[in-house]
Amino acid sequence: MKETDREAVATAVQRVAGMLQRPDQLDKVEQYRRREARKKASVEARLKAAIQSQLDGVRTGLSQLHSALKDVGDIQRSLADVSKDWRRSINTIESLRDVKDAVVQHSQLAAAVENLKNIFSVPEIVRETQDLIEQGALLQAHRKLMDLECSRDGLMYEQYRMDSGNTRDMTLIHGYFGSTQGLSDELAKQLWMVLQRSLVTVRRDPTLLVSVVRIIEREEKIDRRILDRKKQTGFVPPGRPKNWKEKMFAILERTVTTRIEGTQADTRESDKMWLVRHLEIIRKYVLDDLIVAKNLMVQCFPPHYEIFKNLLNMYHQALSTRMQELASEDLEANEIVSLLTWVLNTYTSVEMMGNVELAPEVDVSTLEPLLSPHVVSELLDTYMSTLTSNIIAWLRKALETDKKDWAKETEPEADQDGYYQTTLPAIVFQMFEQNLQVAAQISEDLKTKVLVLCLQQMNSFLSRYKEEAQLYREEHLRDRQRPHCYVQYMIAIVNNCQTFKESIVSLKRKYLKNEEEGVSLSQPHMDGVLDAIAKEGCGGLLEEVFLDLEQHLNELMTKKWLLGSSAVDIICVTVEDYFNDFAKVKKPYKKRMTAEAHRRVVVEYLRAVMQKRISFRSPEERKEGAEKMVREAEQLRFLFRKLASGFGEDMDGHCDTIVAVAEVIKLTDPSLLYLEVSTLVSKYPDIREEHIGALLAVRGDASRDMKQTIVETLEQGATQASPSYVPLFRDIAVPSLNVAKLLK
Repeated sequence: MKETDREAVATAVQRVAGMLQRPDQLDKVEQYRRREARKKASVEARLKAAIQSQLDGVRTGLSQLHSALKDVGDIQRSLADVSKDWRRSINTIESLRDVKDAVVQHSQLAAAVENLKNIFSVPEIVRETQDLIEQGALLQAHRKLMDLECSRDGLMYEQYRMDSGNTRDMTLIHGYFGSTQGLSDELAKQLWMVLQRSLVTVRRDPTLLVSVVRIIEREEKIDRRILDRKKQTGFVPPGRPKNWKEKMFAILERTVTTRIEGTQADTRESDKMWLVRHLEIIRKYVLDDLIVAKNLMVQCFPPHYEIFKNLLNMYHQALSTRMQELASEDLEANEIVSLLTWVLNTYTSVEMMGNVELAPEVDVSTLEPLLSPHVVSELLDTYMSTLTSNIIAWLRKALETDKKDWAKETEPEADQDGYYQTTLPAIVFQMFEQNLQVAAQISEDLKTKVLVLCLQQMNSFLSRYKEEAQLYREEHLRDRQRPHCYVQYMIAIVNNCQTFKESIVSLKRKYLKNEEEGVSLSQPHMDGVLDAIAKEGCGGLLEEVFLDLEQHLNELMTKKWLLGSSAVDIICVTVEDYFNDFAKVKKPYKKRMTAEAHRRVVVEYLRAVMQKRISFRSPEERKEGAEKMVREAEQLRFLFRKLASGFGEDMDGHCDTIVAVAEVIKLTDPSLLYLEVSTLVSKYPDIREEHIGALLAVRGDASRDMKQTIVETLEQGATQASPSYVPLFRDIAVPSLNVAKLLK
């Protein structure tokens, strides 16, 4: 108490100090005292009221406890009296067992009397129900069936409740109502038949489908009620629960599966397009069915059945199973493409699940794949393997067909620009295009793989093409009379190389969005092979020219030539005639052929000089021969200028070499011979000492010492050729002439 008093005094001092902080507050001391006095009186009054209330409550509680104690005593005495009475009445209860049995029998008889009307009318109701089922009046039939089942279940429940161990009576009741289960099964068959044709029924007679759903819904309610009663009593009537809703979805699922499987009308043996036809029928049927389900069937089923969602899942699962079955078959390449295109593209496109009539209930982004990635990968691997074999076979067959054309007696066809060509490039790239277009329908990745495959096989094919072109050339050289159109078909082979190049570039530009390293690396190799084929082809064509020119080239720089041979005239006419045929060669290759023909004609002319077929014996002969060489050089220059007129480049520079050699031969002052030869060597650094010796031998007036001096001096001052210099003398051999012989 002392501690409490001290705390109260401290609190009071604190409150007073708070009130008297300013001098002007001293005037209000009396006012503060009165206010505190009122507060004190108020608190004391509340305390007194609270204490009084507590005291009243305690007084009331004590009074109730006394009353309860008295009641407990009374109950105890009453229980004692009841115990005494019960002990005295045990024998009396035993004597009432007959009364109890009578009560049970009375209860059974009361139930029997209550159901007597139904019991006697069971056979009639069974017949009526059977007739209604046969007539298709399913709702009325189900109502009768419910009455029968209700009577049976009621009787059995009463029997179970009174004597659950009496199986004889339960069997008797069940046997009497035995036809009920048969009627239930018969009605169920009718319901399942309607559900199997539900997509047709909903369009022709939707009320029939609604009746079926109502019957199923009634049975579901009865099942739930019976299961609830089972929890309380343990009694379940025979044939329950029926689970007709679950069976309904099972029937629908089997119906969907059968519908999908039944769309295959053909086999590969009867129709090569069997799979395309099969998939198209599936697409049409599934789309039509789902549209009907969305627009009509949902109106015949309760919302909680989610009939459209369930049907969608059933169709998706049935399609997935069917696609798995098809994928497991030994499909051909085109069939794999058809299957994958349908699975990966058609299924989710607007032609099927993405159709606007199915939106928004069907969201294609939420649909699971019909085939697993593993199965798709296996199919793609099989397709690529089969395609590789097919492409190899197609290319081989195309080349064999082209080879047969090479032996024809008629000229090859020309393109719109007049250039000879065969059908080989068109056939090859049409085949590539078809396969790439097919692959593009499946995926971008497969398209790229097929493009890489095509280019890889193109590499191998070009190697075989090169070998066949070489064999064609060799076969012709063994008998130049055959094939009859060798030149024309060799021109076509050369032109095909340019077509192949352009087609490869076009193919890559069309089907390859991003130039990938693996693909781009194949281009230089193919270009190299094609250039090699074209080079050999052009070489074979020029070989034809020079085989015909051989006789006339051999006349050059001979006595006959000096006396007035027309060899160069014939050479010019022959070359021009051949190049009229070579006008069918495409420009890049024709340009190279013209340049090579120009170089070879000049080289052959110079070879004729170096072979020492003539040795001039007088200045007059040297002058005549040199002037003839100059005239013929100009003649050749005119010819090749004419042939190269369409190329916009000067191709007559090689003829200057003939003029330069003629100047050495024409020189009249032997003392200037060294200077003239030095000039010749500086212009043409590939001249060797045997060439100089042969040239001096043709002049016929150089002394032994002069020859020796010129050769030795030129050897000491050898010049370096410029990068742009085209060597001419390098290919000219002087087999029967050497310096040692010249110096003798």
